[in-house]
Amino acid sequence: MIILGIDPGSRITGFGLIDNQASRIAYIASGNIKVSGDSLPQRLGSIFSAIGEVIREHQPMQMSIENVFMARNADSALKLGQARGAAICAAHQAGLEIAEYAPREIKQAIVGTGAANKDQVQHMVKRLLGIQQELQADEADGLAIAICHAQFYTSGLKTGIDPALLKRRRGRRR
Repeated sequence: MIILGIDPGSRITGFGLIDNQASRIAYIASGNIKVSGDSLPQRLGSIFSAIGEVIREHQPMQMSIENVFMARNADSALKLGQARGAAICAAHQAGLEIAEYAPREIKQAIVGTGAANKDQVQHMVKRLLGIQQELQADEADGLAIAICHAQFYTSGLKTGIDPALLKRRRGRRR
């Protein structure tokens, strides 16, 4: 099963494709979508079109994407959310199953700690997939998101939410 991982961004969107087989994962392709256009609607249209083209070319069955996290700048978080929306719409239109993961979940799945830095994630992605060439940070993140989903999917957790995490969240509400 081919999985498309997306690291959304309003200027650069990274993507990675892996083949998730029963006992291993294999690298297919990765890259960056450098978004052009002066206005936000033009950039969102570029993301939508480019993701649609990647989907047509590689025919993934599922897409995984990073959740928005609230940074210091609310405007940046809103633009990131809109970029995510454009990518999700492209995947939905193509009929893909879509899963979302928090940055800490992705780092935990790849490195073993949710506090891993970008270099650690990049190193482990290359090692897990047997990639020799250098990867741009955004494409390594796209691959990491795809690998994270493969791990959750293989273990039977298709939602991308750790049951222990859900239990802790429910406990806080009481």
